Order: sequence, then structure tokens, then C-alpha cells
Amino acid sequence: MALFDPKKRFVPGVNSFGKPRTPPGQVATAKFPVLTYGETPKIDTSVWRFRVWGEVEEPKLWTWEEFMKFPQTTIRADFHCVTRWSRFDDDWTGVLFKNLVKFIKLKPTARFVMHHAYGGYTTNNSLEVMMDEDVIFAHTFNGQPLPPDHGGPMRVFTPRRYAWKGAKWVNGLEFLANDSPGFWEMNGYNTPADPWKEERYG
Repeated sequence: MALFDPKKRFVPGVNSFGKPRTPPGQVATAKFPVLTYGETPKIDTSVWRFRVWGEVEEPKLWTWEEFMKFPQTTIRADFHCVTRWSRFDDDWTGVLFKNLVKFIKLKPTARFVMHHAYGGYTTNNSLEVMMDEDVIFAHTFNGQPLPPDHGGPMRVFTPRRYAWKGAKWVNGLEFLANDSPGFWEMNGYNTPADPWKEERYG
């Protein structure tokens, strides 16, 4: 983890996309708190499936083994929770959305993406955000399988958005022509969710 002032709980400097390492209103922590609405599902990779549907030319359904054949990438990135804590410099390994989408035939009408998860959780992002911000379907965290409490066997990680914008236990993507709110967005959270603009609640 990056060094930070234990009194100020702050990581100085600028990140790779030109923003302050510590967004306004956040404090740095070496801990990784578990914040989950509802029960933590336990999904074995032998039964895990990933579905793609909506504004696509051809729906898809992949097994774990099939998904692992997609290009794998490791990014080092920071994690910002809407509850005002941030972790820094963790390694996340998985499939970048911008690589995954090469295997999906989108219709020209596809402009938004709804993440779906085991347990029923949903969250929405624009297709532009998904393409441009190193959004990753992560199955490995700092070299170890992602724990179930943090979304394993696979979660979406959105390093430039508050963390609720990436679904834990992800099992599918629904491509949409029009934006639609996910779980927390329907309960008063902000849709863009940019930490540097403190877009926490609508």
C-alpha cells in the first residue's frame, strides 16, 4: 500500500489520469472493510455463468473456463468507497471491459450497461465510462483469488468511480439503449458517482 500520513490519512500526489490520489472527502486506510447489502453468496466456479443480452446482435453465455480464455490484465489502482475510505495501490487481475467487448457484437443503439450479479444486485454505467476507465472484471486481488466477501469469484472494479458502481459476484451484462438505475441508484445514490466531484447521493 502507498505510504500516507497516519494523522491526516491522506495519500499525496496525482494519479495516472491527472486527479489527486485522495479524492475530496476520502481518508486512506490499509484495511479493506466489507460492506455488502444482504447475504454473501458462495458461487463455485464450476457453476458460475456469465450472460450478455439486451442491445446486442447475439446473446452470450460463458462458463468460467471460457471466460478465463479472454485476455487477462493486471492493473494497479485505487479503491474509493462512498462511505469515505480509500485503499491504494492494489493489484487487480482479470478481463478489461474494453477487451471483453471485442467478443460482443453490440447494436448501434447500445449506450448504457447494467451489471447483474448473483443475489440480485444491479448497477448501471454508461458505455463510455465502461470503455474509457479501465473497468475490469476482476477474479484475482494482489495475486490471490478474490475472496467471496469482496465479490469473488469475480467482481467488477471501477477505479475511477465509487466502488458500488462495480457489482460484486457479477454474472452478466445487459446492454441498454436508455439509462436505467440500478439498486443503489434507485435508493438515492448518484448515477455518475465521480469521487473527485463527490457525486455520492442524488
